[in-house]
Amino acid sequence: MTAPSGLTPVVRIAPAKLNLTLAVLGLRPDGYHDLYSVFVPLGLGDRLSLTPAATATDSLHVTGLSTGAPAGTDLVLRALEATRRAVGGGWTGSPGGLSPAPAIAARLDKRIPVAAGLGGGSSDAAAALDGALEAWGAELDEHTRLAVAAGLGSDVPFFAAHGPALVEGRGERVTPLHGLRGAPGILLVTPSVAVATPDVFAAFAAIRGTGDGAVRQSSIHLASELGSGLGAADLAARAGVLASANDLLPAIALVVPAIVPFRRAMTRLLHRPIGLSGSGPTVWAIYPSLAEAVVAAAAVEAAVANGSLDVPGDGPPFVAATTIAGSLLTLEPTASRRTQP
Repeated sequence: MTAPSGLTPVVRIAPAKLNLTLAVLGLRPDGYHDLYSVFVPLGLGDRLSLTPAATATDSLHVTGLSTGAPAGTDLVLRALEATRRAVGGGWTGSPGGLSPAPAIAARLDKRIPVAAGLGGGSSDAAAALDGALEAWGAELDEHTRLAVAAGLGSDVPFFAAHGPALVEGRGERVTPLHGLRGAPGILLVTPSVAVATPDVFAAFAAIRGTGDGAVRQSSIHLASELGSGLGAADLAARAGVLASANDLLPAIALVVPAIVPFRRAMTRLLHRPIGLSGSGPTVWAIYPSLAEAVVAAAAVEAAVANGSLDVPGDGPPFVAATTIAGSLLTLEPTASRRTQP
C-alpha cells in the first residue's frame, strides 16, 4: 500500500508543563477533583512528526526517553483516532468528501520524562490533535476541539492556550494568562520513581476532603499577577510561596516518603525553595534566567555524581534546565536540557 497523496507532513513541539500552584477544591460527582491551578508551558518539549502512512492504520514510532507503556496504548494514537472521528466522513483530500481521513505515521522523540507530573503524554495528545487537523486540511469548531481534548485527558485542553493559564474544573476550563514578561529559568529534577496520579489523589482523599485555603489564595493571587503583568525576577522572588502552594504535597509524602528528605536536601544544596509539579515526582526551582538554571542543573548533577545528594529511585534522575515559555512559539530555542548519565 502506498501513502495517500494530498497529506501534508507536519511537525509539532509538545511542551512540558509545570504547575506553579495546585489547589484541590474537592471531589466532583464524576469522581474527579475540582482544581484551581496555574499551569505554564516549558521550553522542554517532545517532538512529534506526522507523515502519510503506507498502511491502512495509524502507526507510532517512539525514540528518546522510554514511554513506559506499549505503543498501542499511547495517547498519540488515541488522539489521532479521536480526531478522525470528530472530523467525520470527509476531509479535503477525499473525492466527494466521503472517505475517512487517511492513516498517519507518527514519530515521537520523547524528551519529557513519563509519569513525572510534567504533562508529557497530554501534550503529545494535544500536538497530535492539532497536527492531524493540519495534515488532513481539516478544521473543528472550538467547542468540538475542546471536547476532543478533554476526552483524551484532564491536562490536554491546557495546551491549546499557547502560554500560561489558569486551569479549573477537572482541566476543561482554561483561562489564558498572557502577562508574563521575560523567560524565567526553571530547574527540573525528576527522580526515577513511578508515581501514579490516581494513587496520589487517593492518598489526598484519605487524609483530607478539600485543600488548604491558603493554597487557593496563592493560586488566585498568582493568576491575577500573571494576567496583569509579572516579570521573570518578580516570579522568582515569589518562589517561596509557590513552592508550598500545592495541595498534593502531603499526599505524595505518603505515597513516596523519600520525596520529603529529597526536597529538603535540594533546598540545602541550592539555597532555593523547591516545589513539586502536579502529583510529582518532579521537583522544581525558579530562577530569573536560564543561565542561572543551567548553573543549578550542573550543581545537582555534580552532587548526584559524588553521592552528596541522595535521590529517590533505583536509577539516576532526569535533570534539565529550561525556561517558562510565554508563548509556544518560543519553545526549543530557549531550552537547555541535561540528563544524568
